[in-house]
Amino acid sequence: MRTRLILLGLLACVHSLVRVPLRRVAAVRGRLRAASQLEEFLREHQPDAFSRRYAQCFPAAQHYLHTGGRATERLYNYMDAQFFGQISLGKPEQNFTVVFDTGSSDLWVPSSYCVSQACAAHHKFKAFESSTYAHDGRVFGIHYGSGHLLGVMAREELKVGSVRVQNQVIGEAVYEPSFSFVLAHFDGVLGLGFPQLAEELGSPVFDSMMAQHLLDEPVFSFYLKNGDSGFGGELLFGGVDETRFVPPITWAPVTQKGYWQIRLDGVKVQGALSFCYRSNHGCQAVVDTGTSLIGGPARDIMILQQFLGATPTAGGEYLLDCARIRSLPVVSFLIGGVEFSLTGEQYVRRETLNNKEICFSGFQSTDVPSPAGAVWILGDVFLSQFYSVYDRGHSRVGLAPLAGAPQLAA
Repeated sequence: MRTRLILLGLLACVHSLVRVPLRRVAAVRGRLRAASQLEEFLREHQPDAFSRRYAQCFPAAQHYLHTGGRATERLYNYMDAQFFGQISLGKPEQNFTVVFDTGSSDLWVPSSYCVSQACAAHHKFKAFESSTYAHDGRVFGIHYGSGHLLGVMAREELKVGSVRVQNQVIGEAVYEPSFSFVLAHFDGVLGLGFPQLAEELGSPVFDSMMAQHLLDEPVFSFYLKNGDSGFGGELLFGGVDETRFVPPITWAPVTQKGYWQIRLDGVKVQGALSFCYRSNHGCQAVVDTGTSLIGGPARDIMILQQFLGATPTAGGEYLLDCARIRSLPVVSFLIGGVEFSLTGEQYVRRETLNNKEICFSGFQSTDVPSPAGAVWILGDVFLSQFYSVYDRGHSRVGLAPLAGAPQLAA
């Protein structure tokens, strides 16, 4: 009997930590630029893209929050998304590449019945081939900057890393809008936000993992790595990898459940307080793995771009002189009493076009007012420089310097 209990205890710990390798690839924006199609695409699809994604941050009483019921979710179009991982659905397993997105809460992949051009370029879920598939029948819609993604809900067995999630609610997309989805390297999206953000009626994936006791701790963490190789880092369910960061972890409580939204005490440029500090409440920041850039209020970002000497382009991006990167000012974000600092080398995006290197600012205007203060979006430009931890048990976000990364002098 004692031996059996020991074995049961060991089996219970098998899936305590679930590792999902991430892959880093070129962003859609760069591919459009190389094909001389970026400006045309932005003219057609740019308006209101970030506002739609973060409409939840708007005051509830204001008319511009109205989204027409549950048929809309405020999502960006993932033009700059670069970090992807693999999941499997059904029996036998069908593999899909997804964005693991802390800025949404739904799981969707293209359906074999999808009629849009975007689906033709990606893996499609064949429900009729799976012995574990359960039809739901309800429909859902997610709004992107350029139109609606439409689909039907179902329940299916999901494999993420080494763990299997039973009876998971999934979305089968039957229509995907936007040319950006045609070029995208990913098939679908796996949201890791709070349930309040979900459009599909049922438990988001991480809630299912917790409910089915698949993890030791209600925690997941991201290690995102920039570089020339395809290795993009790792997503870890159930805890943290202490070899990836330098302790201690700085914790910030979630201020509004939905997104992983925290307080931002201030933003410094070259050591001087420049933004957010005038308010007793600071600003709000959304920690978002599904957005590549760092976003902020339009007025603040315009001033920041001037500090950097960045030049605006017709497509809404800001160009920088690549030869000046090392002399650019350090930009620091004050969170939980700690400065998280980025050098020019870390916040500048580099691309090669016609054998010539071009450099872009990693900051972008995302004018989203909120009753709790201005909202900044800490996307992958920020998150690729720090280890980030998402603790559902205590509703908090943790940040720590990456192991082996050069530390700025205090």
